[in-house]
Amino acid sequence: MILVIDALNRHRFGSVIDDMFKLRARVFHDRMGWDVTVRNGREFDLFDDLDPAYLVALDDDYNVVGCNRMLQTTGPHMLTDVFQDILCGEPPLRSATIWENTRFCIDTERLKRPGNSRSVSYTACELMAGIAEYAFESGISDVISVVDPAMDRILKRCDNAPYGYLGETVQMGKTKALAALSDITEERIARIRNFAGITGNIFADENEVADALAARAAGDAMTPELRDYCDAQVAAAATDDERQAALALQEKISQMFRSGRNCNA
Repeated sequence: MILVIDALNRHRFGSVIDDMFKLRARVFHDRMGWDVTVRNGREFDLFDDLDPAYLVALDDDYNVVGCNRMLQTTGPHMLTDVFQDILCGEPPLRSATIWENTRFCIDTERLKRPGNSRSVSYTACELMAGIAEYAFESGISDVISVVDPAMDRILKRCDNAPYGYLGETVQMGKTKALAALSDITEERIARIRNFAGITGNIFADENEVADALAARAAGDAMTPELRDYCDAQVAAAATDDERQAALALQEKISQMFRSGRNCNA
């Protein structure tokens, strides 16, 4: 499932964003060796302060297994302000309907663990489809993706090939980078879905995710006996009001445990 996080709901998903920054550090710094800034095991930069839209892939247990970042090209963005060498002197594209897609990555380690029901390739395609569908519904006509040659090959293999490129492929530190252009159309969305066998709605319900994360946080703070009791109350709820009441009780008990731990620290 794909969770969309932007300036309007970012306050609800602090733990998801934190896990996303940790994933980015593991992928771009540790695995790929990019020259990125990592602080306390988290990778983020000045563009994360510009209220971008994040599309975050979650597994069935609401763990972060993939992510990407989207920014309008009318303001600061990576191709113009960091990867300008790619343009080779050409003026950057700037339009309210052209957005930049960066920091696309997948948690291959988590997805390859025994018992995980999602594959790396399916998750990557689901995230690609999410980008295209989010852009289509938002009135975005084109997406620029700053990628390395390996990612460019993955796009082509997933029937999501760019229709063109800006500038040239240039050396950027330990790897090469290029700017790929993708038109946002129903045909592109259909191709990605058909390739991966994706059906139905892929976007997560914000309230369901927020409730699940709150319940997990509450459960982490409680004893096993109380956690089982609260889980049973939530499962037995017959109406939405009963479910919300059970979740509220769970959170209240969790807060009591956390407060007790803080007092003893």
